[in-house]
Amino acid sequence: MSHQRGAFGCSSTSAMMPSQDGISTTGDNLLQPPDQTCGSTRNRQRQSSPARKLGMTRKQKDRRDFKENENPEEKEKRHKEQELKPLYKELLYTITHMLGKPASAEVFTDNQLHQYIREAFSMAVDEHQSLTERVQSTEPPVYCLMATVKEAKGILGKDVSGFSDPYCLLTILEDEKESRTRRSRPKPRKAVVKDAVSDEKVFTTDTKIQTLNPIWNQTFVLEFEDTAGASFHIEMWTCILQRITGMFWSRGQRLIQIGASVICSSNSSIKRDGTLSAGRSAYVNYCGILQQFVQSHISKQQGSGPWKGELCGEGQTLLELYATQNNLSPFLQDLAKWVAYSKLYQSLEVDSSVLLQQLTSIEYHWHQQELPHQQVCKTQAFQKLNPAQFDLHDEVNEAVHSGTQEWFTIKKGLHQPMTKDLTETVSALSRLIGEVQQDIKHNKDSWNRVFVSAVQVDVFTVVYQKLDSLLAGEVRDTLRLLEGEMEQSLANSLFPLYLSLQVIHKDKAFLQKRGNLLELTNFHEGFREALPYWLNKAFSTTLERVERAVQVDQSGPVPIKHSSSAVDLVACVQPICQLWEQLSWPDPEEAFMLMDVCKIVVNYCRILKDRVRELSENSDHGIAVNMLCVVVNDLEHLRSVLTRLPQQLNWAGLRERTLQVIGDPQFHNVLPSQLQHAHGVLNKEIRSALETVGRKLNSDIAMYVRSMSTRCRIPSKSTEEAVVPLIQYLERELQYMNENLVQENFNSLLTPLWTNSIRTLYQVATQQKQEEGLMVFCQRLQYTLQCLEQCFHAEGNGLPLDTLHTDDYKILKAHLTHNSLNCQQLIEKFLDRKVWEQKVYSGEKYGAVTLIASYRRSDHRLRVEVLNAANLLPMDSNGSSDPFVQLCLEPRHVFSEVEPRTTQIKNCDLNPLFDEAFEFMVSVEQCQAAGACLVVTVLDYDTLRTDDFEGEAFLALKAVPGVGGGSGDGQGHQPDPSPAQIRLPLIHPKPNDDSILKLLESRRGEREAQVFVKKRRQREKQSQEGKQQ
Repeated sequence: MSHQRGAFGCSSTSAMMPSQDGISTTGDNLLQPPDQTCGSTRNRQRQSSPARKLGMTRKQKDRRDFKENENPEEKEKRHKEQELKPLYKELLYTITHMLGKPASAEVFTDNQLHQYIREAFSMAVDEHQSLTERVQSTEPPVYCLMATVKEAKGILGKDVSGFSDPYCLLTILEDEKESRTRRSRPKPRKAVVKDAVSDEKVFTTDTKIQTLNPIWNQTFVLEFEDTAGASFHIEMWTCILQRITGMFWSRGQRLIQIGASVICSSNSSIKRDGTLSAGRSAYVNYCGILQQFVQSHISKQQGSGPWKGELCGEGQTLLELYATQNNLSPFLQDLAKWVAYSKLYQSLEVDSSVLLQQLTSIEYHWHQQELPHQQVCKTQAFQKLNPAQFDLHDEVNEAVHSGTQEWFTIKKGLHQPMTKDLTETVSALSRLIGEVQQDIKHNKDSWNRVFVSAVQVDVFTVVYQKLDSLLAGEVRDTLRLLEGEMEQSLANSLFPLYLSLQVIHKDKAFLQKRGNLLELTNFHEGFREALPYWLNKAFSTTLERVERAVQVDQSGPVPIKHSSSAVDLVACVQPICQLWEQLSWPDPEEAFMLMDVCKIVVNYCRILKDRVRELSENSDHGIAVNMLCVVVNDLEHLRSVLTRLPQQLNWAGLRERTLQVIGDPQFHNVLPSQLQHAHGVLNKEIRSALETVGRKLNSDIAMYVRSMSTRCRIPSKSTEEAVVPLIQYLERELQYMNENLVQENFNSLLTPLWTNSIRTLYQVATQQKQEEGLMVFCQRLQYTLQCLEQCFHAEGNGLPLDTLHTDDYKILKAHLTHNSLNCQQLIEKFLDRKVWEQKVYSGEKYGAVTLIASYRRSDHRLRVEVLNAANLLPMDSNGSSDPFVQLCLEPRHVFSEVEPRTTQIKNCDLNPLFDEAFEFMVSVEQCQAAGACLVVTVLDYDTLRTDDFEGEAFLALKAVPGVGGGSGDGQGHQPDPSPAQIRLPLIHPKPNDDSILKLLESRRGEREAQVFVKKRRQREKQSQEGKQQ
């Protein structure tokens, strides 16, 4: 920055301020310091020091823990625990978090400093180690820079006058951020500070007007985290945004006179661990550390001469570091030294020049600090010269009283009515009240501060109480003349008078002293006769405006989808709510205006319907529907206005104020029931309008759906082409409704429209007979259902899926899904259902069969070993059975080349042991096919008759070890799995209980379906379930 002329300087001090500046409860009586704080506002300017409490010492009662006749060893031990160890931990914390370079030329290592304090405090090695570990576990400090901007000299003049309006910007920059900012900026035309860091990290001094040698003397505390890469940056600017000079400070480099050090600010959120020094202030700790160092130093001296105040380098360094980290000012350091040396002077030989040096320094620093005005007012001299009570107070109060009386009399004379007309009398009183209102406001905002600062008189309270009394008398006299003479015009003239009195009465909140009850407290009583006229005027005026708004309404949508009358109605209702707030009637049950609003809303519904009926008589269908949509929007908008009324009229406050007067039933009948009735009228009209629109849409949807079923056997069009007219119609109509209806009403229309569409589809689907073309027709309806769902959902902009998937929807979808499947798919569904029934079946009512099954991919073999059957039912007359097991792979269209297998017959055995193995040559793909399962049938062998049915079981092939996973190539890439033993309970089918069989049975033209149904019907005839029913 060599090209800039002028320089400025700043200095800094630093401290580590603890979170609790308490007073020690043990130890010597040390002089207590003043509290020090640093500013934390936007400029973060350091505040001036508070008053110095130099006379305060610790009270004698704080030394109650010391005993008179105590063992010296115990006394020394407690002194070490309560006094020395807290100070020792403070020094350990100071050394641990030491940063920066001390003022002394000699530099000491941490080990040297640890050795010094251990000898000075007579700490053992184990005690030192224990305290060190405790200190290292405490919370680390926050690093800050405390910089004081002093002054600048010889800066460049940037204004036309030859001067500048300079101010400084200060911040802490990271090296990476600074370099990145410099690379991205071609020329330093803008402030580096403003470009590099956020605004909250930039500190600003005051602006000095028209000078080339500004003096600031402002202190700032700047926090930073990265001590290795942090750099201090300061710039000087003029208020016309032209930079004068910029300077940097980094570790080991100073381009301007800046004293900087690392601190831990107490203004930040980080607090220093209070367990280190038992809550004592840094000043008290400094005194104790200093005394300990001096005593240790003197005890090591061998000479007999007086001590001249010197300390070894380690002690001086530690004192300097502790004072710096805890923000102890030079004044407090000298004061602590004077206290410590004075105590030593009483018992040891100390050179008197040491005390003189400290007193001289204390006197010098004393004059460097300013005493705040608050502390000046607390001094004895100030209190003596300025006592709190003056004899002048009474004279000033009397003068204000008499002056207020004279002023009111003059104003009253100026505003006398010219005639005896009551309206003129009210107008004259209103003008007088306006004068009083302005005078009270002027006294509150202006004169009160002047009187309080000059003669300590609250002139506002005096004037307000006097005018309250005078004005109350005038209001009573005037309102007495109006008794029995009230009419609408007179009541209208009283309303602004009432509002002015209300404003005056609310100013009582600014009174400093509350004496007797104010005379205007119940001023509303005089206006009770005019209140009904005010309410009737508001109601009649609003009703007339609403009627005129409907008459000019053409029921066409404005840009917000409402007609002009709805907007006008809200604008008309709003003044009623404002009138309620303005009245603030102390007896709210007398002035509540909800009933008027409800009457206006109901009347609006009536005249709006008449208006729409009149406009739509000679209009076509499209225009009529458009008007109907606008009406629905108007009513919905009005319903939202009604919903906000309880909050606008403060129902909660009203209920609380009338709790002792009106019970809950009466309150509910008066207010919520009225609002509920109005809501009911609106809801009824909205539903009626939506039903009218919905009926037309429902009839059209039914027409399009039925047109698709005219040629269901041999469709002339594809499924997609057949659905196009319906979808185009719905998209067109729903888009129109969405554009012309508010969202609430559009959603209310969609739900019943969707429900009716589902019912229409279900009716059409169930009306078709179970014949040849049913599958194609159901596939068309299923596709139609999917298209309707997408149309009504509209990618999340329409009805949610939870609303669409009703019970009727699920029933229709299941019906269409089954009827849309071909024969083989239905058989697979049937087998899947049987496998599921097998899994959930519990108990062994008909016995059980045990198998061992596995699949070897290496040779494509499914091995099934039938071990035994148990608990079979006796089928023969001798109470036994001749069972055998039949194994069959289903469905047959997948395993068409695999023959069923049968075990040997076990005669007269209800728990036969078979122990036979069977192998089936099938591929992995066959085993993983849909519905693929092993049907295990247990039969009783009869010679002359058909074999009796013992039961059956279904085992999904996907559950057999070796079948699961990818199909693979079967070349031994994975080892053969271990066989699994499976126990399957036998089940009996329920006759005529399966809908899929009924559907297959209806397809008489498909031979595969009929064969499968015949077999299953035979099993149902043999089933014990049918016999039990």
